Amino acid sequence: MFLEKLSNASGVSGFEDEARQIIKEEISPHVDSVSTDSMGNLFATKKSDADKPKIMLAAHLDEVGLFVDFIEKNGAVRFQKVGGIDNRVLLSKRVYVGREKKPGVIGAKPIHLQKPEERGKKVVASDEMFIDVGASSKEEAEKVAKVGDPIVFATKCVQSDNILRGKAFDDRAGCGVLVELLKKEYPMTMHAVFTVQEELGLRGARIAAYAVNPDYAFALEGTPAGDVPTRPETRDVSPSTALGEGPAITIMDRSVISDKRLVNLLVDTAKQFNIPYQFKRAVSGGTDSGAIHLTREGVPSATVAVPVRHIHSPVCIMNLSDFHNTVELMYRTLCRMTEMET
Repeated sequence: MFLEKLSNASGVSGFEDEARQIIKEEISPHVDSVSTDSMGNLFATKKSDADKPKIMLAAHLDEVGLFVDFIEKNGAVRFQKVGGIDNRVLLSKRVYVGREKKPGVIGAKPIHLQKPEERGKKVVASDEMFIDVGASSKEEAEKVAKVGDPIVFATKCVQSDNILRGKAFDDRAGCGVLVELLKKEYPMTMHAVFTVQEELGLRGARIAAYAVNPDYAFALEGTPAGDVPTRPETRDVSPSTALGEGPAITIMDRSVISDKRLVNLLVDTAKQFNIPYQFKRAVSGGTDSGAIHLTREGVPSATVAVPVRHIHSPVCIMNLSDFHNTVELMYRTLCRMTEMET
């Protein structure tokens, strides 16, 4: 399954090469041109007789992860976080270090050696952790890790019935949706971009949108699902999104207010074709739409996402029906984009 292959690929921000190559090989037979810019964004154009409206579809290649910051004399590998990772999900996790994916384990002072006041009183800070690569000296560790090497979670993607478990569904879910969309035909030319460094501030999308100069844009994402157990007094509070309820349409987040015309078209299309959908009920976070809509004179933009549990962690969970319904909603919507005035 392509999604499994994509999830397993490494692609920490700034090191998106492996994920980019996998996607390039998959989409090349279905598009008219493929190119990469100086920053690493992957562009694909699918031509049609009509050039208007000019549509840009964006999904980011990069995933949250770590990089090697320092190597201790005893061989312990210190690291820095790349993107927003909660320290609580790091301890005891298996990781791959460097482009050759050398195995390691994230560790910290064991509970037996902690003082009473340290036990369960606070979350261990990432700068108090280290990666154990099995080395007993700095020289030995340097055969495995170098300062600046990327580090990813060593998670193998697994499918169980309609559920997919793996890493980096933010935003390999969106990338997978975009790949499937490029295999279909449209009444106008489509401009797709698999962007880089989204997790560090929507960087790739900013220059990609300037290059494409679209009339309209959609960001395709993986977004947090909040349908998980909570405290009894808050269990009736609606989650941000929920698995199995369809693609999530963003009204607003901290980076963008989605264009009302595009939101209305998405909702109308979902109703017309009986496609389940939901609204993202949280305004936290940001997507490539945040950079795209501010490009040049401004680009009307909207974000559509696949709900994902445990996002930005070593293991995420996604419902495949949400994925397929996101593809269907976007395809049907794009086919109606000729109705939009430019």
